[in-house]
Amino acid sequence: MKFKGWEKVRIKNDTGEEVDAIAPLIISASRSTDIPAFYSGWFFNRLQKGYVRWVNPFNRRSQYVSFEKVRLIVFWSKNPLPLMPFLDEMDRRNIRYMIQFTLNDYEADGLEVDVPSLQSRIAAFRTFSERAGKDCVLWRFDPLILTDKITPGVLIKKISNTGDSIAQYTSRLTISFVVEYVKVIKSLKRAGFTLHEFDAEAIEQIGSALMDLSRKWGIDVYSCAMKAELDKYGIMHGACIDPYHIADVFGDDPILRGFCSTGAIEQTGLFAVKNRLLSKELPLHPLKDPGQRENCRCIASKDIGSYDTCPHFCTYCYANSSLEKVMLNKKRASLNNDSLNEIE
Repeated sequence: MKFKGWEKVRIKNDTGEEVDAIAPLIISASRSTDIPAFYSGWFFNRLQKGYVRWVNPFNRRSQYVSFEKVRLIVFWSKNPLPLMPFLDEMDRRNIRYMIQFTLNDYEADGLEVDVPSLQSRIAAFRTFSERAGKDCVLWRFDPLILTDKITPGVLIKKISNTGDSIAQYTSRLTISFVVEYVKVIKSLKRAGFTLHEFDAEAIEQIGSALMDLSRKWGIDVYSCAMKAELDKYGIMHGACIDPYHIADVFGDDPILRGFCSTGAIEQTGLFAVKNRLLSKELPLHPLKDPGQRENCRCIASKDIGSYDTCPHFCTYCYANSSLEKVMLNKKRASLNNDSLNEIE
C-alpha cells in the first residue's frame, strides 16, 4: 500500500474565492525553515484562518492546505520558545504536537551563527519537555560534522555533555552525518571549514560512544535518512515523523492511530514501539512519505515551510542560498501572508 494523497476539501481563501485544498492529518512545520523560532505568530494566525498556501519552490505552483482535519503538527526548531504562548490554543483545538528539537553544540565553532546560546536552548528543551512530555520533545543532534577542529573525540564530548543535561527530558536521540550537497560544501568553504570524512575509524569511535551513552541515558538512538548501517552500535534506521511512536504516544486518538497503523500490522506483525524493543528496528511503513529522500522512513505529512527564510544562518544549511535573500524574505513576511512561500 502506497500513500495516495490527502483528502480534498473546499475552502474560501482570504479574497473570498472558493478553492480546492488538501486536508492532511499531519502537518510538518517545517523541514525547510524554523517556523517556531521566527514565524509562530504567522502560523497561529493561519491556523485561526483555517488554511495556508504552499508554493512549490520548483514550479511556483500554489497548493492550498486546510487545517480542517489536522490531528498532529510536528514542529522542527532550534529555538521553539516563541511557540510556547500558543500551546494552549493547540490544546483547545485538540491538535496534538511534537517538537523535533535540534540541540547541537557548535556554539564555539561558528557553525550556527545566530542560534541562541547553548545554555538557553538546554533550558528551553527542559521547559518544553515539562509542558508537553518527554515523548513529544525529541532531541536531534543533527548534523554530525567533522572538521579540522571537530575530531571524533571532540564531537563525542559535545554530544555527551549536551545529553547529560537533557537525557531525562526526552526519549530518543536522532542523528545524521552532514549531507555534502554542493551548496553546503561551498558555504562551509567560504566560512573557512574543511569537512572531514566519516571513515570507518571515525564511525567506529562515534558509534561505540553513542552505544555507551544510549545505555547510560536510557534513551534510544536513531539515524535519520542515512544509508549507513549502524545497527551494530544499537543505532537503527529511524523516522522523525515516526508512525509507530506517534501511535504509541497518541493512542487515545483513534483517527491518528488508525492512519499510523494503516497496513502496518499486516506488513510487519508489529505495531507499538513497546512490541519492537528487542530489535529496535523501525519497519518501513506502507504510507512512507513519497516526497522525502529515499532513505527517509517518515510517514506521509504535509510540509508548509519555505527555503530562504531562516535567519539562524547555520553554515551547513541546505535550505538557504544567500544571507541577503533570507533577510529580504524575513522583512517581507507578515501575519497577513497566507503563505511563507510567496515571499522570494
